[in-house]
Amino acid sequence: MPPNPTLEKIRKSQILDAALRILSAQGVNSVTLDDVARASGLSKGGLVHYFPSKDILFTEAFKEFFNRVFTRGLETMNQCDHPMEKLLSFLWILNRDDPDVNTGYPLLFDGMALAAHDPAYGSLFRDWFENWVVLLKVALKEGIEAGVFAVDDVDGTARTISAMYQGVATRWYLDPETHSTEWAVSFLRQAVTRLVGCDSEHSRGVSAPRKASTIGKRTDGRACLARGRKE
Repeated sequence: MPPNPTLEKIRKSQILDAALRILSAQGVNSVTLDDVARASGLSKGGLVHYFPSKDILFTEAFKEFFNRVFTRGLETMNQCDHPMEKLLSFLWILNRDDPDVNTGYPLLFDGMALAAHDPAYGSLFRDWFENWVVLLKVALKEGIEAGVFAVDDVDGTARTISAMYQGVATRWYLDPETHSTEWAVSFLRQAVTRLVGCDSEHSRGVSAPRKASTIGKRTDGRACLARGRKE
């Protein structure tokens, strides 16, 4: 009987979903193919039909994880009209009530540990970083063209913003007692707006950080937004 492409796609998605859940919960070093098979509701033989080895499965699972997070970031940014809103649209990564956030950080940190020793995972992370830089550059160029950003080095600024998000988010997740959501959101709002040349007006117009459940909504960069609309 010939393979059914639709069924194969469903089965692979089913396995990857299960792998991501269990990898996040237990960690890469503790998960076996048997664990993933049980979590996905398949036999081990059924699993290895689609993913012949643990290395192949885990690599594909991390690729899927990176793709899902990046797709969400892209979709969230595209919902924003103003360039400053776009640069600050990724604050949803600081919402502890978000299922993607709770699942994602353990996966991210495990992936980083693998990348330190495995060139294949290192390549995944390089691509991941570059994708975010490209996305941020789109918003920066829009802001420059609209006359609301004062940025000379678009590539360098995009890399700096990406690094700020990652660094702040890491501390926020690993040390919440001294790196609160309020601190993380406030710091990123101020740092990003100052970096792109909106510091003086933005600092007068920015409101106090909202609760985590509202992070990612269009409430940031009010002074820069007002300036952009006037122009």
